[in-house]
Amino acid sequence: MGDAIGQMLTSAVGIAISPVPLIAVILMLATPKGRANGLAFTAGWIVAVAAVVTVVVLAGSGADASGDDGPATWTLWLKLALGVLFLLFAAKQWTDRPRAGHDAATPGWMKAIDTFSPGKAAGLAVVLVVANPKNLVLAVGGAVSIAGSTAGAGGKAVAAVLMVLIASLCALVPLGVYLAGGARATEVLGGWKEWMARHNSAIMTTLLVVLGVKYIGDALSGLTS
Repeated sequence: MGDAIGQMLTSAVGIAISPVPLIAVILMLATPKGRANGLAFTAGWIVAVAAVVTVVVLAGSGADASGDDGPATWTLWLKLALGVLFLLFAAKQWTDRPRAGHDAATPGWMKAIDTFSPGKAAGLAVVLVVANPKNLVLAVGGAVSIAGSTAGAGGKAVAAVLMVLIASLCALVPLGVYLAGGARATEVLGGWKEWMARHNSAIMTTLLVVLGVKYIGDALSGLTS
């Protein structure tokens, strides 16, 4: 089980510190329907991440992703491809960053958040998991790592649950601050939002480079051993 948890941890943390869902849930919590929309967004996020992780872990386990000597060869080639993809995402993220003195353009859906119903909030969460290439690749990569680990079925199940919980911290933590923070919660969450928006490119570029190097290193180590 320790192997499965260790393998998926970087991917789960990568999803958790993704600025876009964090900014989205903070914006929702500041609307008149903040509590309902925040709860719906968080529920939608958890369900979407859980669905992706469960499907990939089950499919990978069914396709003999792990053996007596470690991960199957096909999982190592997949991790190598994902690692290269992370580096390409990092290059694009850095190239597309706002230049000095310019703010990043605000997506249309962020401008419309004030009008969202709980159903739309949950739907947005699902879209940000399955239709956002970076988040989807992170979720798939972590789940493949669990499937290819040496853990038994129980250990993989525990690792999958932990991955979902860690990956959902980007929604759970702001919601918890909002529900428990009282009058000061708005100020705290607003500070988080501004900081994440300002440093989005640097955060994601660094994260994707680290993940890309790790995935490529793990894959090459397994393929040459």
